[in-house]
Amino acid sequence: MGQPFEQHHEAEVPADPDEVWAAIATGPGIDSWFMGHSDVQPGAGGSVRTVFGEYAPELAVTAWEPARRFSYRSAEAPDGRFIAYEFLIEGRAGGSTVLRTVTSGFLPGDDWAEEFEAMTSGGEMYFRTLVEYLSYFAGRFAVPVTAFGPPGTSWDRDRASLCRALGLDEPVRRGDRVKVTTDEIGPIDGAVYFANADTIGVRTKDALCRFIRGFHKPVFATHHLFADVDAAAVRQAWEAWLSRALA
Repeated sequence: MGQPFEQHHEAEVPADPDEVWAAIATGPGIDSWFMGHSDVQPGAGGSVRTVFGEYAPELAVTAWEPARRFSYRSAEAPDGRFIAYEFLIEGRAGGSTVLRTVTSGFLPGDDWAEEFEAMTSGGEMYFRTLVEYLSYFAGRFAVPVTAFGPPGTSWDRDRASLCRALGLDEPVRRGDRVKVTTDEIGPIDGAVYFANADTIGVRTKDALCRFIRGFHKPVFATHHLFADVDAAAVRQAWEAWLSRALA
């Protein structure tokens, strides 16, 4: 038992095709909106490797058409599991670009539905982060920082605690203001750019910050900082903040 899946997203962004290509087909670009740390070996037959804790898949590049089309996919596991990504770029007059993405694959097992739900929620969040990046930070590269919170008792409780710490009321909506002063991080002044049942994304003048429900893991934060920072020190500061906010 298992389930094939396919997810589609589309948006027009105020960035040119070369800026979109740099965001999706280079390691520093992917680091500016996705998870963990990525390295791209360019060209047909190249690879995309992403390291996120103990998770470190290496996917083979299957299409490489600069500023037009980029795709890559994992090998198929013995149980049939695989995942594939495709990005289609279409330049428009005035310097904007239409970006279309397709994520597809196969989830094995009788419990595929729970994983698919988490993947759907996460896929929407990552795409909206990519759109936000291309809308406000195109041409710049970020320092990625991942911080894990303490083991939680329930996501409902942890989400309520996060909202209180960020000064947000439920339901969280795009455009809601976030203005918090913290001992660990300093002032946070921004706005929600995306929220769904499993995540809250905040944009400040020099960062994209996300707070995410872990899949069988604690709450974690993945941030992209458009500044010269010490990533290890920032990670420690955010983990201290999460421990206090979720206590």
